Amino acid sequence: MKKFDHVVKNPMGVHARPAALVAQACTSFKSVVTISTDDKTADGSNVLQLLGLGAIKGTNLHITIEGADEEEAYEKLVAAINSAEPKSKKLDLIKIAFFGTKSYDRIFFSELSKDRGEGAYNADIKYFSTRLTEETASLADGYDAVCIFVNDDASRPVIETLNKCGVKLILLRCAGFNNVDMEAAKEYGMTVLRVPAYSPYAVAEHAMTIIQAANRRIHKAYNKVKDNNFALSGLLGIDLHNKVAGIMGTGRIGVCMANICKGYGMTVLGWDAFPNKKLEEDGLLTYVSKEELLKRSDLISLHAPLIMGEGGTHHLIDANAISLMKDNVMLVNTSRGGLIDINALMDALKQDKFHAVALDVYEGEDENVYTDHSEDMLSNDIVARLVSFPNLILTSHQAFFTREALQAIAAVTMENARNFNESLPYGAAEVK
Repeated sequence: MKKFDHVVKNPMGVHARPAALVAQACTSFKSVVTISTDDKTADGSNVLQLLGLGAIKGTNLHITIEGADEEEAYEKLVAAINSAEPKSKKLDLIKIAFFGTKSYDRIFFSELSKDRGEGAYNADIKYFSTRLTEETASLADGYDAVCIFVNDDASRPVIETLNKCGVKLILLRCAGFNNVDMEAAKEYGMTVLRVPAYSPYAVAEHAMTIIQAANRRIHKAYNKVKDNNFALSGLLGIDLHNKVAGIMGTGRIGVCMANICKGYGMTVLGWDAFPNKKLEEDGLLTYVSKEELLKRSDLISLHAPLIMGEGGTHHLIDANAISLMKDNVMLVNTSRGGLIDINALMDALKQDKFHAVALDVYEGEDENVYTDHSEDMLSNDIVARLVSFPNLILTSHQAFFTREALQAIAAVTMENARNFNESLPYGAAEVK
């Protein structure tokens, strides 16, 4: 355990920006970080608690770090607490129109954006609950930037309207950018920035959660017990131990999923357009061809980006790919719905090809994402058909939805806005 005191040197104190950076750093540590003043205590990974400390310049912070990476955590924490040196700005206040927002977005972003002054984010946010579409794009009139999510539409007609509104920056509060027409954005001189990584653990953990729920028929067991039915019929599962896991896409999330599968005692195969040989050297997985992975795997987990066009990943899993899979295979998708040909999947489900299927995303989900349709007439039968299969679990594009992920998304998005406004490097956040 490492304990030390640190006097806040930042003229603004531990305001929104350093609090966000501290929390973001702490979620990447194995060590547990606690930060306190004389009368308040905060979890180092909780941005709202850190802001609640009310630490101004000169405040003595009592910091405790306990875990395997204490020294690394110490150095990064001190740097984050004292961050936010003033830079020259294009705008004194950058105006951002947030589309498709929910209450949880506002909780995390509002605390970060309300700061003003040297080293702060200096952002003025207007929240819109509606999605960005051709019909709603004009709401961005007079704003410098828009902030959108996975189900928003940034196609050419939308970008043309945004350009007329004076928008110069598109902020994605997600990693994927397939909903943005990049050619149109470049044509109109718009910068597009994303959140390249937030919490890969959140997505990978959800992937294993839902495929195990489908494997062990947890959804059926839950409903049976509610009906006072304790029979085990229809609940037979499969051990994952000693089985083969196929990870399609070995970026940060794929690596997390590979580690989880390894922890279950599985043999892990990987496929990626750009293999990371270090993963093989470390003994985490073995790279094979797509065809071999499909043929050998008992569990297939999708973590590739959605890339349209020839040689892309659209319909990575189609009828031909499914035909190569073992009977009774398990399939989970927490990446993008378009990776799976939904009609081919449903045809295979009807033929009893799969032991279990778990989907957090599906093709054609856009208008359903994060929307309550419980009192609406059914206009699209895809969901009704999917949930009719007893071996399939469908969740609501929620794999990312953890506190740690939300605060990382908020912090990186606001950093992206600040970097644009202060002409700082974008790094991996820039979509080209």
